[in-house]
Amino acid sequence: MGDPHARKSAALSRLRGQLRKKRESLADQFEFKMYILFHFKDKKKSSAVFEVAEVVPVMTNNYEESILKGAKEDAYSIESSRELLEKDVVQLHAPRWQPLRRDILGCTTDMDYFLWPRNDIDRIECHVYSRWKGDNGPHKPIMCEFLFSQLDYERQLMRLLPGREKSGLIINNPQQTVFLFVDKHVKQTTKNKVMLFKLSSICLYIPQDQLMSWGMGSVEDLLVSSA
Repeated sequence: MGDPHARKSAALSRLRGQLRKKRESLADQFEFKMYILFHFKDKKKSSAVFEVAEVVPVMTNNYEESILKGAKEDAYSIESSRELLEKDVVQLHAPRWQPLRRDILGCTTDMDYFLWPRNDIDRIECHVYSRWKGDNGPHKPIMCEFLFSQLDYERQLMRLLPGREKSGLIINNPQQTVFLFVDKHVKQTTKNKVMLFKLSSICLYIPQDQLMSWGMGSVEDLLVSSA
């Protein structure tokens, strides 16, 4: 191992291994629950609450290529590149859900929620709960805020109106923590065509250092407060 090139190659191999290990351990060691609430402008109207049927966690590192490239080109040291690994983000994908209504409990469907044109929604709010895999205790709330106001998402939907794309459209809140996948539909009426947008999936971004930032409270507390 006296050869500097061999030492550097070995260090890069360890770095790649660290990236893979971090991705596996952080993405796979938790069980998640996610709840999506639609709050209405009419305060007398209860929020529409949905439980995500299956939360799909994906560990991403948008900086991985630049980390390895920079280390190879001596832009910075292997040691300093380890600090960049703290930029990892966990994506939580939610494609299917079930409404928490007593009359249709257990009815799991693909996400399909009418977003626009309508003016009664005030904001979309998501709550994430987690626990270690194998832990039989209750899921605990992750102390991250996931909010997307009607004004913010409607402004982005307006920009999507002229485009030709109809599916896989993405909008996000200003904090870039909530990403909505929306589909554009054309409805023919007796007089003209009407454009409308429906929510088809949600993705939340959580920095890896927030995964164990648990707070107080339970799922039951959330459901009671939103009723």
